[in-house]
Amino acid sequence: MAMRYLDLTLPTPAENLALDEALLDQAEALPDPIETLRFWEPAAAAVVVGRSSSVAHEVCLEACRCDGVPILRRASGGAAVVIGPGCLMYALVLSLRRRPALHAVNAAHRFVLGTLAAALGTLSPGVRCRGISDLTLGEKKFSGNSLRVKRENLVYHGTLLYDFPLESLDRYLAMPPREPDYRKGRPHREFVVNLPVAPAAIREAIRTAWAATDLCIDWPRRETEQRAALPRDV
Repeated sequence: MAMRYLDLTLPTPAENLALDEALLDQAEALPDPIETLRFWEPAAAAVVVGRSSSVAHEVCLEACRCDGVPILRRASGGAAVVIGPGCLMYALVLSLRRRPALHAVNAAHRFVLGTLAAALGTLSPGVRCRGISDLTLGEKKFSGNSLRVKRENLVYHGTLLYDFPLESLDRYLAMPPREPDYRKGRPHREFVVNLPVAPAAIREAIRTAWAATDLCIDWPRRETEQRAALPRDV
């Protein structure tokens, strides 16, 4: 069975985070394996923190309050990120019944990021996997990623910066509590770069790489609404 494809941005960041989680829950509930590739793009800036992130240590709270930037918590791990216009978000729901090797988290990182790097490298040579879950162009990062594993499925999702105002990273994020060796202590603005590729081309390359050909029309609306209604603001 081909992978499903869903290009859908809901009105609020909370709804969009909820949809990623609801797609994972939907896959868990179905009797047969089903996989989905989704894209969405935020209309306004927000900070999204990981499942176990310390907001006080990872986020510049006063700047977020001053600018009215919401701080939301996602279900997956990893550190805080800033999202907004110019940042394409993707999510992959993958079946562990189809891909049992992905039960190992390191294998999941290598498999997904390797596939993305190969696809995007055809558009911008020099794309590499670095650290635990980064995609880079040269020595700079343009994509941060995280995952959530359940019994029979996982969701792997992340950011793809292509026209993002990079100065917002230092305004809204503190230095991360952990950093990969290749970062070498650089502040966000010196460490992060936009991938010089149009978002339509990014979508098409990734969609082709995952053979996501079946349009997803039965996305879990009610479950997304229910999840979005739960407290998520930090």
